[in-house]
Amino acid sequence: MGTFSSRLDRLLALDHAFVGDKGRTVALLHEGRRPRAVVLLHGLTASPTQFGRFADDLFAHGHNVLVPRLPRHGHADRFSEAAARITAEELVTAAREVLAVGRELGDLVTVAGFSLGGLLAAWIAQHEVVDRVVAIAPFFGVALLPSRVMNAVAEFVLRMPNSFQWWDPIQRDRQMPAHGYPRYSTHAVAHTYRVARELLRDANVSAPLTKKIVLVNNARESAVNNRAIGHLAESWRAHGANIERIVLRGLPPSHDIIEPMRHSRLADRVYPQLLEAIDP
Repeated sequence: MGTFSSRLDRLLALDHAFVGDKGRTVALLHEGRRPRAVVLLHGLTASPTQFGRFADDLFAHGHNVLVPRLPRHGHADRFSEAAARITAEELVTAAREVLAVGRELGDLVTVAGFSLGGLLAAWIAQHEVVDRVVAIAPFFGVALLPSRVMNAVAEFVLRMPNSFQWWDPIQRDRQMPAHGYPRYSTHAVAHTYRVARELLRDANVSAPLTKKIVLVNNARESAVNNRAIGHLAESWRAHGANIERIVLRGLPPSHDIIEPMRHSRLADRVYPQLLEAIDP
């Protein structure tokens, strides 16, 4: 592995003793700085392993690849309650910090993310100058809630005690993959929406600083709000931004379209198209 700055060392050092082996930040590095670095941001309650095969292929293409563990994720204890302490501020801070590491790994930087990671990738596109951003099924709101009520719901949730809900009430703790949490924190979701709210507000008044932006979603998305994704694209285009939309059609209702340990056939089906969007 090449020699890089203490900034990368500090990021790797954030993986404390409670983090599982498959939950740790992944850095696949060639010898020295490369023409391009790729930063991959995982989803809520997931871990860097979610992007494992993307990282391997992108590294094989010659890029330095960073898959950071997002705050309070990746614990070996799948029932860790650390996620309840996630805040919007620390998510944004983490996004800025991992981007700074990415800039030291490559002359050009691509940032791609899924769900929560897709939101943070889009936030970076709005506020930072990078070469390319790909947001896959980004979380800008809940599928069944109209955007106009999402803020009130999120703030109400934060006034209530946090609770943990099963992603799959039938599978419960048997839900795969083992490198992710089977429950989500209601407060974590609400804080994630605060990031989305800031992004959507800023996109209404100014163009994104990143010029190459791709927004990807499943036409039959089951969890995040596709209309909000479309609204963001319209806001950016109104400011002259060149936004590429990839709407995946013919897929079953699903949100997690990238995790092979949950929906292997679905993940295999969309993988080539997603990889092409990240590394055209």
